[in-house]
Amino acid sequence: MTHDHDLVLRPTQAQTAAALNPPPGRNGGDLVVETLAGLGATTVFGLPGQHALGMFDALRRSGLRYIGLRVENNAGFAADAYGRITGEAAPLLLSTGPGALTSLAALQEAAAASAPVLAVSSQVPTPGLGGGRHGYLHELPDQAASFRGVVKSVHTVRTQSQIPSALAAAWKSALTAPHGPVWVEIPQDVLLAETSLPVVTALDATPDELPPRPELTAVAADLLSRAERPAIIAGGGVVRADASGKLRQLAETLDAPVVTTFGGKGAFPWTHPLSLQSWLEDRHTTDFLEDADVLLVVGSGLGELSSNYHTFKPRGRVVQIEADLGKLESNHPALGIHADARLALQALLETVTPRTDPTAPERVRGLLSRVAERIASQELTLEQDVLRSVRAALPAGCPSFWDMTILAYWAWSAFDPRGTNTMHSAQGAGGLGYGFPAALGAAAADPTRPVLAVSGDGGALYSIAELATARQYRLNVTWLIVDDGGYGILREYMTDAFDEATATDLTRPDYVALAESFGVPGIRTTPETLETDLAKALTTPGPSVVVLPALLRMFAPTHLD
Repeated sequence: MTHDHDLVLRPTQAQTAAALNPPPGRNGGDLVVETLAGLGATTVFGLPGQHALGMFDALRRSGLRYIGLRVENNAGFAADAYGRITGEAAPLLLSTGPGALTSLAALQEAAAASAPVLAVSSQVPTPGLGGGRHGYLHELPDQAASFRGVVKSVHTVRTQSQIPSALAAAWKSALTAPHGPVWVEIPQDVLLAETSLPVVTALDATPDELPPRPELTAVAADLLSRAERPAIIAGGGVVRADASGKLRQLAETLDAPVVTTFGGKGAFPWTHPLSLQSWLEDRHTTDFLEDADVLLVVGSGLGELSSNYHTFKPRGRVVQIEADLGKLESNHPALGIHADARLALQALLETVTPRTDPTAPERVRGLLSRVAERIASQELTLEQDVLRSVRAALPAGCPSFWDMTILAYWAWSAFDPRGTNTMHSAQGAGGLGYGFPAALGAAAADPTRPVLAVSGDGGALYSIAELATARQYRLNVTWLIVDDGGYGILREYMTDAFDEATATDLTRPDYVALAESFGVPGIRTTPETLETDLAKALTTPGPSVVVLPALLRMFAPTHLD
């Protein structure tokens, strides 16, 4: 009796001949780039370093496109965005010690946002491994330990024969739901040594599926079908699973209003009659969701931002679909369904009984009207006008990447992304400097459409070096820098808490002159001319910088009302 797993594909005569006669001049680095290409990678990001030179030398013998950034953390942000836009694992090539460690904040963001990043780092030569102090440059007692608490999985290589399998296992891990960053480290001598191993061809690293348990979706479907006031919270897991179409179908089947989290922007159409949009930092929205007798949470852990700073207290039954097991019921008791959002939503679509609620669109309109009235009462015309100008200037379907800045905080709640997987920010981990390098990664992923990056002047200082990257690779990114003279949101927080701000005012450069010194066009705009200037920059090929001097304010917090 023959089982499927007993079948072995036999190489052709030509394949055997090629395997027995590998081309000369290859090293361990060639095995890395051949494996990445065999897995389906086309573009890699990174920064060379002494121990990693074997990988970078091999790049010139490969068909992989290399995008080199100036700071490892920024390279990580670029890979993060590439992974979000394409849904593919984005290779990130790094050197040992300081180079590797500099990427940690970016990998934390990728982990929080479930972005598939495949970080491949060099290590000190194998004689220096084992936890001793051998005096090698860049040496750490246990480099991998620095990453275990950040990434999904860690993979170590000690011989050349381990390289293809380790990279394939890491690739599979990065793309198995929930997506996330993974870490592979390879010693310098393994990368540099000549290899006689055959050229690596296609590998099978198909991600594992994460289907829901049918008995759980049966209970969830029954609860939703019998609900009087169902509502849905859609998080980033819906976007990562490419499940927005199924979400819309389910919401319309149930007549259930939908709110998207800040990480789930675009998971549901902004102007749909059932769309509660994204006003999560609003007590009216919190009250609406608390009043649902059955609340379906898809692809969100209901963390700090998604729960209006943990003031959200649901009174009805909660059903939570979450691919990240650690987030399942971590903040609220629920019928927890550990599953990929797309597969779980499909299961619900096949089992729910349609329900009709003609009052649902009216209740949605009423909520959005109350939110609008509250914002209007705070005299924040400038902020709303600036955000409207940005929306009007950015063509529909073009992605935007937002740093941790006041305008981004507004955008989380008030910006219509006009498409799925088009608006991204660093709200997962909350680090500064994300917007511009992430936008560069998105532009590398799809050069056919312009990309917008939005930063404050404080966050911009993290990323200035990448103007050289934008220029070198002619990446189609327009960078809007809102210059308020410092860390604007921290200034507000400190003033509110202590009546005075400390360490928030910054000396900063002339951003227009600085951009032009890199060969990147720059313009200083005003709130009145922002739409025109930004639209022109976005339709001009190549990188550009638009600087808006403006002191913006946040809307008043409502979790304290």
